[in-house]
Amino acid sequence: MESLLATVSHWCRQAIEKVLPPEAWGPVEVAQATQAQWGHYQCNSAMRLAKLLSQSPRKIAEQIAAALPRDEIEKIEVAGAGFINITLKASYLAQRADRMVNSPRLDVPVAIAPEKIVVEFSSPNVAKEMHVGHLRSTVIGDALARLFEFLGHDVLRLNHIGDWGTSFGMLIAHIKQLRPGLLEGTEMGDLPLLMVLYKEARERFEADSAFADEARRQVVALQGGEAEAGRAWTLICDISRRAYQEIYDLLDVKLIERGESFYNRSLAQVVADFEAKGLIQISEGAKCVYMEGFRNRDGEPMPLMIQKSDGGYLYATTDLAALRQRVQEERAKRIIVVVDAGQSTHFQMVFEAARRVGYYDPSQVRVEHVPFGLVLGADGKKFKTRSGETERLVDLLQTAIDQARALCLEREPGIPQGDLEIMAPVLGLGAVRYADLSCHRTTDYQFSYERMLRFEGNTAPFLLYAYVRIASIKRKATGPATGQLLLEDPAEISLALHLCRFHETLEEVAADLLPHRLCEYLYHLAQKFNLFYRDCQVIGAPPRSQSPRALRPNRPRPPPGTRPPGPSHP
Repeated sequence: MESLLATVSHWCRQAIEKVLPPEAWGPVEVAQATQAQWGHYQCNSAMRLAKLLSQSPRKIAEQIAAALPRDEIEKIEVAGAGFINITLKASYLAQRADRMVNSPRLDVPVAIAPEKIVVEFSSPNVAKEMHVGHLRSTVIGDALARLFEFLGHDVLRLNHIGDWGTSFGMLIAHIKQLRPGLLEGTEMGDLPLLMVLYKEARERFEADSAFADEARRQVVALQGGEAEAGRAWTLICDISRRAYQEIYDLLDVKLIERGESFYNRSLAQVVADFEAKGLIQISEGAKCVYMEGFRNRDGEPMPLMIQKSDGGYLYATTDLAALRQRVQEERAKRIIVVVDAGQSTHFQMVFEAARRVGYYDPSQVRVEHVPFGLVLGADGKKFKTRSGETERLVDLLQTAIDQARALCLEREPGIPQGDLEIMAPVLGLGAVRYADLSCHRTTDYQFSYERMLRFEGNTAPFLLYAYVRIASIKRKATGPATGQLLLEDPAEISLALHLCRFHETLEEVAADLLPHRLCEYLYHLAQKFNLFYRDCQVIGAPPRSQSPRALRPNRPRPPPGTRPPGPSHP
Protein backbone atom coordinates (compact mmCIF):
# COMPACT_ATOMS: atom_id res chain seq x y z
CA MET A 1 0.00 0.00 0.00
CA GLU A 2 1.37 3.39 -0.94
CA SER A 3 1.75 6.05 1.72
CA LEU A 4 -1.08 8.42 2.56
CA LEU A 5 0.83 11.33 1.03
CA ALA A 6 1.39 9.32 -2.16
CA THR A 7 -2.32 8.46 -2.30
CA VAL A 8 -3.43 12.08 -2.00
CA SER A 9 -0.79 13.06 -4.58
CA HIS A 10 -2.19 10.39 -6.90
CA TRP A 11 -5.70 11.83 -6.56
CA CYS A 12 -4.43 15.33 -7.36
CA ARG A 13 -2.47 14.05 -10.37
CA GLN A 14 -5.57 12.29 -11.71
CA ALA A 15 -7.63 15.44 -11.25
CA ILE A 16 -5.07 17.55 -13.11
CA GLU A 17 -4.95 15.09 -16.00
CA LYS A 18 -8.76 15.08 -16.10
CA VAL A 19 -9.35 18.84 -16.36
CA LEU A 20 -6.09 20.41 -17.59
CA PRO A 21 -4.20 20.07 -20.90
CA PRO A 22 -1.25 17.61 -21.22
CA GLU A 23 1.36 20.34 -20.85
CA ALA A 24 0.19 20.71 -17.22
CA TRP A 25 0.68 17.03 -16.40
CA GLY A 26 3.65 15.96 -14.37
CA PRO A 27 4.79 16.01 -10.74
CA VAL A 28 2.31 17.48 -8.26
CA GLU A 29 3.07 19.54 -5.19
CA VAL A 30 1.27 18.04 -2.21
CA ALA A 31 2.36 18.34 1.42
CA GLN A 32 0.95 17.87 4.87
CA ALA A 33 -1.05 20.88 6.03
CA THR A 34 0.99 22.82 8.56
CA GLN A 35 -2.06 23.98 10.55
CA ALA A 36 -5.20 22.06 11.51
CA GLN A 37 -7.58 24.70 10.09
CA TRP A 38 -6.13 24.01 6.63
CA GLY A 39 -7.20 20.37 6.67
CA HIS A 40 -4.92 17.35 6.40
CA TYR A 41 -3.08 17.93 3.11
CA GLN A 42 -2.51 20.85 0.79
CA CYS A 43 -2.00 20.83 -2.98
CA ASN A 44 -0.01 23.83 -4.27
CA SER A 45 0.37 22.82 -7.93
CA ALA A 46 -1.89 25.61 -9.16
CA MET A 47 0.75 28.18 -8.25
CA ARG A 48 3.32 26.51 -10.48
CA LEU A 49 0.88 25.98 -13.37
CA ALA A 50 -0.44 29.54 -13.48
CA LYS A 51 2.30 30.92 -15.73
CA LEU A 52 2.35 27.82 -17.92
CA LEU A 53 -1.41 27.97 -18.61
CA SER A 54 -1.74 31.78 -18.53
CA GLN A 55 -4.53 31.51 -15.97
CA SER A 56 -4.91 32.70 -12.41
CA PRO A 57 -3.78 30.09 -9.89
CA ARG A 58 -7.10 30.28 -8.07
CA LYS A 59 -9.03 29.44 -11.25
CA ILE A 60 -6.73 26.47 -11.89
CA ALA A 61 -7.12 25.35 -8.27
CA GLU A 62 -10.91 25.46 -8.54
CA GLN A 63 -10.79 23.22 -11.62
CA ILE A 64 -8.53 20.71 -9.87
CA ALA A 65 -10.66 20.78 -6.71
CA ALA A 66 -13.83 20.08 -8.67
CA ALA A 67 -12.25 16.94 -10.18
CA LEU A 68 -10.97 15.41 -6.92
CA PRO A 69 -12.74 12.22 -5.72
CA ARG A 70 -15.33 12.59 -2.97
CA ASP A 71 -15.56 9.06 -1.61
CA GLU A 72 -12.53 9.42 0.69
CA ILE A 73 -12.45 13.22 1.09
CA GLU A 74 -14.60 15.02 3.66
CA LYS A 75 -13.86 18.61 2.63
CA ILE A 76 -12.11 20.41 -0.22
CA GLU A 77 -11.44 24.12 0.03
CA VAL A 78 -9.64 26.54 -2.29
CA ALA A 79 -7.93 29.14 -0.15
CA GLY A 80 -5.83 32.21 -0.73
CA ALA A 81 -4.25 32.62 -4.15
CA GLY A 82 -4.87 28.98 -5.09
CA PHE A 83 -4.10 26.55 -2.30
CA ILE A 84 -6.25 23.43 -2.23
CA ASN A 85 -6.93 22.28 1.33
CA ILE A 86 -7.97 18.63 1.64
CA THR A 87 -9.59 17.03 4.70
CA LEU A 88 -9.96 13.25 4.63
CA LYS A 89 -13.00 11.36 5.91
CA ALA A 90 -12.72 9.73 9.31
CA SER A 91 -14.04 6.51 7.77
CA TYR A 92 -11.17 6.46 5.26
CA LEU A 93 -8.60 7.04 8.00
CA ALA A 94 -10.24 4.23 9.96
CA GLN A 95 -9.84 1.86 7.01
CA ARG A 96 -6.14 2.66 6.70
CA ALA A 97 -5.55 2.47 10.46
CA ASP A 98 -7.32 -0.90 10.51
CA ARG A 99 -4.93 -2.19 7.84
CA MET A 100 -2.01 -1.05 9.97
CA VAL A 101 -3.39 -2.97 12.96
CA ASN A 102 -3.66 -6.15 10.93
CA SER A 103 -0.29 -5.86 9.19
CA PRO A 104 2.94 -7.09 10.83
CA ARG A 105 4.71 -4.25 8.98
CA LEU A 106 2.14 -1.56 9.88
CA ASP A 107 1.00 -1.54 6.24
CA VAL A 108 4.44 -0.44 5.01
CA PRO A 109 5.29 -2.54 1.94
CA VAL A 110 8.67 -4.11 1.26
CA ALA A 111 10.56 -2.35 -1.55
CA ILE A 112 9.42 -3.65 -4.95
CA ALA A 113 12.94 -3.20 -6.36
CA PRO A 114 15.34 -3.68 -3.40
CA GLU A 115 18.71 -1.97 -3.73
CA LYS A 116 22.13 -2.83 -2.37
CA ILE A 117 22.88 -0.04 0.10
CA VAL A 118 26.23 0.38 1.84
CA VAL A 119 26.16 2.29 5.13
CA GLU A 120 29.61 3.09 6.51
CA PHE A 121 29.55 4.26 10.11
CA SER A 122 31.26 4.26 13.53
CA SER A 123 34.82 3.76 12.16
CA PRO A 124 37.06 3.95 15.26
CA ASN A 125 40.85 3.85 15.09
CA VAL A 126 42.63 0.73 16.24
CA ALA A 127 44.72 1.12 19.43
CA LYS A 128 42.61 4.11 20.50
CA GLU A 129 39.54 4.33 22.73
CA MET A 130 36.19 5.05 21.18
CA HIS A 131 35.17 8.45 22.51
CA VAL A 132 32.02 10.57 22.52
CA GLY A 133 32.87 11.76 19.02
CA HIS A 134 32.16 8.24 17.76
CA LEU A 135 28.73 8.24 19.38
CA ARG A 136 26.98 10.23 16.67
CA SER A 137 28.41 8.23 13.78
CA THR A 138 27.46 4.94 15.46
CA VAL A 139 23.95 5.98 16.47
CA ILE A 140 23.04 7.80 13.24
CA GLY A 141 24.52 5.10 11.01
CA ASP A 142 22.73 2.32 12.87
CA ALA A 143 19.41 4.20 12.65
CA LEU A 144 19.75 4.62 8.88
CA ALA A 145 20.77 0.99 8.41
CA ARG A 146 17.74 -0.17 10.41
CA LEU A 147 15.47 2.06 8.34
CA PHE A 148 16.65 0.69 5.00
CA GLU A 149 16.55 -2.88 6.31
CA PHE A 150 12.93 -2.38 7.39
CA LEU A 151 12.09 -1.00 3.96
CA GLY A 152 13.40 -4.22 2.43
CA HIS A 153 16.75 -3.19 0.98
CA ASP A 154 19.96 -5.24 1.06
CA VAL A 155 22.04 -3.28 3.57
CA LEU A 156 25.77 -3.78 4.09
CA ARG A 157 26.79 -2.27 7.45
CA LEU A 158 30.51 -1.46 7.23
CA ASN A 159 32.90 -0.45 9.98
CA HIS A 160 35.74 1.29 8.13
CA ILE A 161 38.22 1.13 11.01
CA GLY A 162 41.63 2.81 10.97
CA ASP A 163 43.91 -0.23 11.09
CA TRP A 164 46.80 0.62 8.74
CA GLY A 165 49.60 3.12 8.29
CA THR A 166 52.77 4.51 9.86
CA SER A 167 51.40 4.52 13.42
CA PHE A 168 51.33 0.73 13.37
CA GLY A 169 55.00 0.61 12.47
CA MET A 170 55.80 2.68 15.55
CA LEU A 171 53.63 0.57 17.82
CA ILE A 172 54.88 -2.77 16.47
CA ALA A 173 58.53 -1.71 16.83
CA HIS A 174 57.92 -0.46 20.38
CA ILE A 175 56.12 -3.66 21.47
CA LYS A 176 58.76 -5.94 19.94
CA GLN A 177 61.55 -4.09 21.72
CA LEU A 178 60.02 -3.36 25.15
CA ARG A 179 56.95 -5.62 25.62
CA PRO A 180 57.74 -8.89 23.81
CA GLY A 181 55.61 -10.74 26.36
CA LEU A 182 52.52 -9.43 24.58
CA LEU A 183 53.59 -11.14 21.37
CA GLU A 184 54.68 -14.32 23.14
CA GLY A 185 51.42 -14.61 25.06
CA THR A 186 53.04 -14.38 28.49
CA GLU A 187 51.54 -10.95 29.15
CA MET A 188 47.91 -9.94 28.76
CA GLY A 189 47.08 -6.70 27.00
CA ASP A 190 44.08 -4.40 26.91
CA LEU A 191 43.20 -1.18 25.13
CA PRO A 192 44.37 1.19 27.91
CA LEU A 193 47.77 -0.52 27.77
CA LEU A 194 47.88 -0.13 23.98
CA MET A 195 47.16 3.57 24.32
CA VAL A 196 50.03 3.98 26.79
CA LEU A 197 52.34 2.07 24.47
CA TYR A 198 51.26 4.14 21.49
CA LYS A 199 52.00 7.38 23.36
CA GLU A 200 55.45 6.05 24.31
CA ALA A 201 56.09 4.93 20.73
CA ARG A 202 55.13 8.35 19.37
CA GLU A 203 57.54 10.08 21.78
CA ARG A 204 60.36 7.70 20.80
CA PHE A 205 59.61 8.19 17.09
CA GLU A 206 60.02 11.95 17.40
CA ALA A 207 63.11 11.85 19.63
CA ASP A 208 65.08 8.79 18.46
CA SER A 209 66.10 8.63 14.78
CA ALA A 210 67.21 5.00 15.11
CA PHE A 211 63.80 4.02 16.46
CA ALA A 212 62.10 6.04 13.72
CA ASP A 213 64.05 4.08 11.09
CA GLU A 214 63.02 0.80 12.75
CA ALA A 215 59.38 1.93 12.84
CA ARG A 216 59.48 2.66 9.12
CA ARG A 217 61.04 -0.74 8.51
CA GLN A 218 58.19 -2.36 10.40
CA VAL A 219 55.72 -0.55 8.14
CA VAL A 220 57.45 -2.00 5.09
CA ALA A 221 57.54 -5.42 6.76
CA LEU A 222 53.82 -5.24 7.54
CA GLN A 223 52.92 -4.14 4.02
CA GLY A 224 55.18 -6.85 2.62
CA GLY A 225 53.47 -9.60 4.60
CA GLU A 226 56.26 -10.44 7.05
CA ALA A 227 54.89 -13.01 9.51
CA GLU A 228 56.18 -11.48 12.75
CA ALA A 229 54.93 -7.99 11.92
CA GLY A 230 51.63 -9.53 10.86
CA ARG A 231 51.25 -11.31 14.22
CA ALA A 232 51.90 -8.08 16.10
CA TRP A 233 49.38 -6.22 13.95
CA THR A 234 46.77 -8.95 14.51
CA LEU A 235 47.31 -8.77 18.27
CA ILE A 236 46.82 -5.00 18.29
CA CYS A 237 43.64 -5.27 16.22
CA ASP A 238 42.21 -8.09 18.37
CA ILE A 239 42.72 -6.15 21.61
CA SER A 240 41.08 -3.06 20.09
CA ARG A 241 38.23 -5.06 18.61
CA ARG A 242 37.28 -6.55 21.96
CA ALA A 243 37.09 -3.06 23.47
CA TYR A 244 34.79 -1.50 20.92
CA GLN A 245 32.69 -4.66 20.62
CA GLU A 246 31.71 -4.06 24.25
CA ILE A 247 30.21 -0.75 23.15
CA TYR A 248 28.45 -2.24 20.15
CA ASP A 249 26.93 -4.91 22.38
CA LEU A 250 25.65 -2.24 24.79
CA LEU A 251 24.07 -0.28 21.94
CA ASP A 252 22.87 -3.41 20.09
CA VAL A 253 24.75 -2.35 16.96
CA LYS A 254 25.85 -4.86 14.35
CA LEU A 255 28.69 -4.13 11.92
CA ILE A 256 30.93 -5.91 9.45
CA GLU A 257 34.51 -4.84 9.99
CA ARG A 258 36.28 -3.80 6.83
CA GLY A 259 39.16 -1.52 7.73
CA GLU A 260 41.72 0.38 5.70
CA SER A 261 43.85 -2.77 5.48
CA PHE A 262 41.11 -4.46 3.44
CA TYR A 263 41.75 -2.06 0.55
CA ASN A 264 45.55 -2.08 0.76
CA ARG A 265 45.86 -4.46 -2.19
CA SER A 266 43.97 -2.03 -4.43
CA LEU A 267 45.82 1.22 -3.73
CA ALA A 268 48.42 0.88 -6.50
CA GLN A 269 45.61 0.15 -8.98
CA VAL A 270 43.77 3.31 -7.90
CA VAL A 271 46.82 5.43 -8.71
CA ALA A 272 47.24 3.59 -12.01
CA ASP A 273 43.58 4.28 -12.91
CA PHE A 274 44.05 8.01 -12.43
CA GLU A 275 47.30 7.98 -14.40
CA ALA A 276 45.62 6.14 -17.26
CA LYS A 277 42.93 8.84 -17.41
CA GLY A 278 45.52 11.61 -17.41
CA LEU A 279 44.20 13.05 -14.16
CA ILE A 280 47.48 13.04 -12.21
CA GLN A 281 49.63 16.12 -11.69
CA ILE A 282 52.96 15.99 -9.85
CA SER A 283 53.38 18.47 -7.01
CA GLU A 284 56.72 18.37 -5.16
CA GLY A 285 57.03 14.70 -6.08
CA ALA A 286 53.52 13.76 -4.89
CA LYS A 287 50.78 12.51 -7.23
CA CYS A 288 47.76 14.79 -6.99
CA VAL A 289 44.36 15.33 -8.60
CA TYR A 290 43.24 18.93 -9.11
CA MET A 291 39.57 19.73 -9.63
CA GLU A 292 37.73 22.98 -10.27
CA GLY A 293 35.92 24.48 -7.32
CA PHE A 294 38.32 23.31 -4.64
CA ARG A 295 40.62 26.00 -3.27
CA ASN A 296 42.40 26.59 0.01
CA ARG A 297 42.01 29.63 2.27
CA ASP A 298 44.48 31.60 0.16
CA GLY A 299 42.41 30.96 -2.96
CA GLU A 300 44.95 28.59 -4.46
CA PRO A 301 43.93 25.30 -6.12
CA MET A 302 43.67 22.56 -3.51
CA PRO A 303 44.96 19.13 -4.55
CA LEU A 304 43.64 15.71 -3.61
CA MET A 305 46.88 13.85 -2.92
CA ILE A 306 46.67 10.11 -3.61
CA GLN A 307 50.35 9.14 -3.38
CA LYS A 308 53.13 10.81 -1.41
CA SER A 309 56.56 11.55 -2.84
CA ASP A 310 57.98 8.57 -0.91
CA GLY A 311 55.44 6.23 -2.51
CA GLY A 312 53.12 6.04 0.50
CA TYR A 313 49.35 6.23 0.19
CA LEU A 314 46.85 8.42 2.02
CA TYR A 315 43.32 8.36 3.41
CA ALA A 316 42.06 9.68 0.08
CA THR A 317 43.59 6.71 -1.74
CA THR A 318 41.93 4.27 0.63
CA ASP A 319 38.56 6.03 0.36
CA LEU A 320 38.78 5.94 -3.43
CA ALA A 321 39.62 2.22 -3.31
CA ALA A 322 36.68 1.63 -0.95
CA LEU A 323 34.24 3.43 -3.24
CA ARG A 324 35.58 1.55 -6.26
CA GLN A 325 35.14 -1.81 -4.50
CA ARG A 326 31.63 -1.01 -3.29
CA VAL A 327 30.44 -0.08 -6.76
CA GLN A 328 32.29 -2.62 -8.87
CA GLU A 329 32.25 -5.64 -6.55
CA GLU A 330 29.38 -5.06 -4.12
CA ARG A 331 27.19 -3.58 -6.89
CA ALA A 332 25.88 -0.96 -4.49
CA LYS A 333 23.28 1.46 -5.77
CA ARG A 334 23.56 3.78 -2.80
CA ILE A 335 26.64 4.46 -0.65
CA ILE A 336 26.17 6.38 2.60
CA VAL A 337 29.22 7.50 4.59
CA VAL A 338 28.42 8.72 8.12
CA VAL A 339 31.41 10.85 9.15
CA ASP A 340 31.62 14.18 11.02
CA ALA A 341 31.10 17.48 9.23
CA GLY A 342 34.80 18.31 9.50
CA GLN A 343 35.46 15.81 6.72
CA SER A 344 32.95 17.34 4.28
CA THR A 345 35.53 18.88 1.91
CA HIS A 346 37.54 15.66 1.90
CA PHE A 347 34.56 13.58 0.80
CA GLN A 348 33.40 16.14 -1.73
CA MET A 349 36.82 15.88 -3.37
CA VAL A 350 36.95 12.07 -3.13
CA PHE A 351 33.48 11.70 -4.66
CA GLU A 352 34.24 14.14 -7.48
CA ALA A 353 37.58 12.47 -8.22
CA ALA A 354 35.89 9.06 -8.24
CA ARG A 355 33.30 10.35 -10.68
CA ARG A 356 35.98 11.76 -12.99
CA VAL A 357 37.98 8.55 -13.06
CA GLY A 358 34.82 6.57 -13.83
CA TYR A 359 34.32 4.65 -10.60
CA TYR A 360 30.63 5.52 -10.53
CA ASP A 361 27.95 7.21 -12.59
CA PRO A 362 25.82 9.59 -10.46
CA SER A 363 22.78 8.74 -12.57
CA GLN A 364 23.15 5.08 -11.55
CA VAL A 365 24.69 5.21 -8.07
CA ARG A 366 23.97 7.64 -5.23
CA VAL A 367 27.08 8.45 -3.18
CA GLU A 368 26.37 10.54 -0.08
CA HIS A 369 28.35 11.90 2.82
CA VAL A 370 26.14 12.17 5.91
CA PRO A 371 27.83 14.83 8.08
CA PHE A 372 27.00 15.54 11.70
CA GLY A 373 27.86 18.19 14.25
CA LEU A 374 29.73 18.05 17.55
CA VAL A 375 28.65 16.83 20.96
CA LEU A 376 29.09 19.75 23.37
CA GLY A 377 29.45 19.90 27.13
CA ALA A 378 27.55 22.14 29.55
CA ASP A 379 30.01 24.96 28.78
CA GLY A 380 29.09 24.88 25.09
CA LYS A 381 32.52 23.57 24.14
CA LYS A 382 33.57 20.18 22.81
CA PHE A 383 32.51 17.52 25.31
CA LYS A 384 35.32 16.67 27.77
CA THR A 385 35.74 15.06 31.16
CA ARG A 386 36.31 17.25 34.22
CA SER A 387 40.03 16.62 33.85
CA GLY A 388 39.90 17.97 30.31
CA GLU A 389 40.32 14.59 28.62
CA THR A 390 38.12 13.34 25.80
CA GLU A 391 35.23 11.36 27.30
CA ARG A 392 35.50 7.62 26.75
CA LEU A 393 32.33 6.39 25.10
CA VAL A 394 32.06 3.31 27.31
CA ASP A 395 32.22 5.54 30.41
CA LEU A 396 29.55 7.85 29.04
CA LEU A 397 27.19 4.95 28.35
CA GLN A 398 27.78 3.37 31.76
CA THR A 399 27.12 6.70 33.46
CA ALA A 400 23.82 6.97 31.60
CA ILE A 401 22.84 3.51 32.87
CA ASP A 402 23.86 4.42 36.44
CA GLN A 403 21.88 7.66 36.38
CA ALA A 404 18.84 5.88 34.95
CA ARG A 405 19.10 3.30 37.75
CA ALA A 406 19.19 6.06 40.35
CA LEU A 407 16.21 7.78 38.74
CA CYS A 408 14.15 4.57 38.81
CA LEU A 409 14.98 4.04 42.49
CA GLU A 410 14.03 7.63 43.26
CA ARG A 411 10.66 7.26 41.56
CA GLU A 412 9.93 3.82 43.03
CA PRO A 413 12.19 2.89 45.93
CA GLY A 414 10.71 -0.60 46.27
CA ILE A 415 11.33 -1.69 42.69
CA PRO A 416 12.61 -5.32 42.50
CA GLN A 417 16.32 -5.60 41.73
CA GLY A 418 15.69 -7.80 38.70
CA ASP A 419 13.33 -5.25 37.17
CA LEU A 420 15.79 -2.47 37.95
CA GLU A 421 18.65 -4.17 36.11
CA ILE A 422 16.43 -4.58 33.04
CA MET A 423 15.03 -1.06 33.11
CA ALA A 424 18.20 0.92 33.77
CA PRO A 425 19.97 0.02 30.46
CA VAL A 426 16.74 0.42 28.49
CA LEU A 427 16.12 3.86 29.93
CA GLY A 428 19.73 5.06 30.08
CA LEU A 429 20.96 3.86 26.70
CA GLY A 430 17.65 4.72 25.06
CA ALA A 431 17.93 8.24 26.43
CA VAL A 432 21.45 8.67 25.01
CA ARG A 433 20.52 7.34 21.57
CA TYR A 434 17.29 9.30 21.34
CA ALA A 435 18.86 12.55 22.53
CA ASP A 436 21.37 12.27 19.70
CA LEU A 437 18.90 11.24 17.00
CA SER A 438 16.24 13.80 17.95
CA CYS A 439 18.64 16.66 17.13
CA HIS A 440 19.15 17.73 13.54
CA ARG A 441 22.30 15.80 12.70
CA THR A 442 24.12 18.72 11.05
CA THR A 443 23.96 20.86 14.20
CA ASP A 444 25.97 20.62 17.39
CA TYR A 445 24.05 19.55 20.48
CA GLN A 446 24.67 19.91 24.20
CA PHE A 447 25.00 16.65 26.09
CA SER A 448 23.06 16.57 29.38
CA TYR A 449 22.10 13.47 31.34
CA GLU A 450 19.55 15.50 33.30
CA ARG A 451 17.80 16.74 30.15
CA MET A 452 17.80 13.45 28.25
CA LEU A 453 16.37 11.55 31.26
CA ARG A 454 13.42 13.88 31.80
CA PHE A 455 9.92 12.45 31.55
CA GLU A 456 8.69 15.63 29.89
CA GLY A 457 9.38 16.90 26.39
CA ASN A 458 10.91 15.20 23.39
CA THR A 459 12.86 12.52 25.26
CA ALA A 460 13.13 8.74 25.30
CA PRO A 461 11.53 8.50 28.80
CA PHE A 462 8.48 10.41 27.54
CA LEU A 463 8.09 7.96 24.65
CA LEU A 464 8.74 4.96 26.88
CA TYR A 465 6.08 6.19 29.28
CA ALA A 466 3.51 6.26 26.47
CA TYR A 467 4.64 2.81 25.35
CA VAL A 468 4.22 1.41 28.88
CA ARG A 469 0.74 2.93 29.13
CA ILE A 470 -0.25 1.29 25.82
CA ALA A 471 1.15 -2.04 27.01
CA SER A 472 -0.91 -1.70 30.19
CA ILE A 473 -4.08 -1.12 28.16
CA LYS A 474 -3.32 -4.21 26.05
CA ARG A 475 -2.84 -6.34 29.17
CA LYS A 476 -6.26 -5.25 30.46
CA ALA A 477 -7.98 -6.06 27.18
CA THR A 478 -10.02 -9.29 27.35
CA GLY A 479 -9.28 -10.36 23.78
CA PRO A 480 -8.37 -9.25 20.27
CA ALA A 481 -10.18 -6.26 18.82
CA THR A 482 -13.02 -7.20 16.47
CA GLY A 483 -15.41 -5.34 14.22
CA GLN A 484 -14.96 -2.18 12.19
CA LEU A 485 -12.85 0.64 13.58
CA LEU A 486 -14.97 3.72 14.25
CA LEU A 487 -13.49 7.19 14.66
CA GLU A 488 -15.70 9.91 16.16
CA ASP A 489 -13.85 11.94 18.75
CA PRO A 490 -11.44 14.60 17.42
CA ALA A 491 -8.64 13.04 19.49
CA GLU A 492 -9.27 9.68 17.80
CA ILE A 493 -9.23 11.19 14.33
CA SER A 494 -6.05 13.15 15.03
CA LEU A 495 -4.30 10.03 16.36
CA ALA A 496 -5.44 7.90 13.42
CA LEU A 497 -4.28 10.52 10.90
CA HIS A 498 -0.86 10.64 12.54
CA LEU A 499 -0.59 6.84 12.58
CA CYS A 500 -1.42 6.74 8.88
CA ARG A 501 1.48 9.12 8.20
CA PHE A 502 4.08 6.63 9.48
CA HIS A 503 4.87 5.31 6.00
CA GLU A 504 5.44 8.73 4.46
CA THR A 505 7.65 9.68 7.42
CA LEU A 506 9.89 6.70 6.70
CA GLU A 507 10.04 7.65 3.03
CA GLU A 508 11.02 11.20 3.97
CA VAL A 509 13.87 10.01 6.21
CA ALA A 510 15.05 7.56 3.54
CA ALA A 511 15.25 10.46 1.09
CA ASP A 512 16.99 13.12 3.20
CA LEU A 513 18.77 10.89 5.77
CA LEU A 514 17.61 13.04 8.70
CA PRO A 515 16.59 10.70 11.55
CA HIS A 516 15.29 13.55 13.70
CA ARG A 517 12.20 13.62 11.47
CA LEU A 518 11.26 10.14 12.71
CA CYS A 519 11.91 11.24 16.30
CA GLU A 520 9.59 14.20 15.80
CA TYR A 521 6.95 11.86 14.40
CA LEU A 522 7.22 9.57 17.44
CA TYR A 523 7.14 12.48 19.88
CA HIS A 524 3.98 13.88 18.32
CA LEU A 525 2.52 10.37 18.24
CA ALA A 526 3.05 10.05 22.00
CA GLN A 527 1.47 13.47 22.54
CA LYS A 528 -1.57 12.57 20.44
CA PHE A 529 -1.92 9.26 22.23
CA ASN A 530 -1.90 11.05 25.60
CA LEU A 531 -4.66 13.39 24.42
CA PHE A 532 -6.62 10.40 23.13
CA TYR A 533 -6.16 8.63 26.48
CA ARG A 534 -7.33 11.76 28.28
CA ASP A 535 -10.44 12.27 26.15
CA CYS A 536 -11.54 8.74 25.28
CA GLN A 537 -12.31 5.76 27.53
CA VAL A 538 -10.53 2.80 25.96
CA ILE A 539 -11.24 -0.12 28.31
CA GLY A 540 -14.70 -1.12 29.53
CA ALA A 541 -16.48 1.61 27.55
CA PRO A 542 -20.24 1.23 26.83
CA PRO A 543 -21.32 0.81 23.16
CA ARG A 544 -20.49 3.76 20.92
CA SER A 545 -24.22 4.23 20.25
CA GLN A 546 -24.25 6.16 23.52
CA SER A 547 -23.00 9.71 23.61
CA PRO A 548 -19.24 9.52 23.19
CA ARG A 549 -18.76 12.71 25.18
CA ALA A 550 -20.61 11.20 28.13
CA LEU A 551 -17.98 8.45 28.26
CA ARG A 552 -15.06 10.75 28.89
CA PRO A 553 -13.58 10.52 32.37
CA ASN A 554 -13.43 13.77 34.27
CA ARG A 555 -9.65 14.16 34.18
CA PRO A 556 -7.63 17.37 34.34
CA ARG A 557 -6.13 18.42 31.03
CA PRO A 558 -2.34 18.76 31.22
CA PRO A 559 -0.67 20.74 28.45
CA PRO A 560 0.53 18.62 25.50
CA GLY A 561 3.98 17.17 26.05
CA THR A 562 3.76 17.01 29.84
CA ARG A 563 3.75 13.74 31.75
CA PRO A 564 0.16 12.51 32.24
CA PRO A 565 -0.92 10.97 35.55
CA GLY A 566 -0.09 7.30 35.88
CA PRO A 567 2.43 4.87 37.32
CA SER A 568 5.55 6.27 38.92
CA HIS A 569 8.05 4.72 36.50
CA PRO A 570 8.10 3.53 32.88
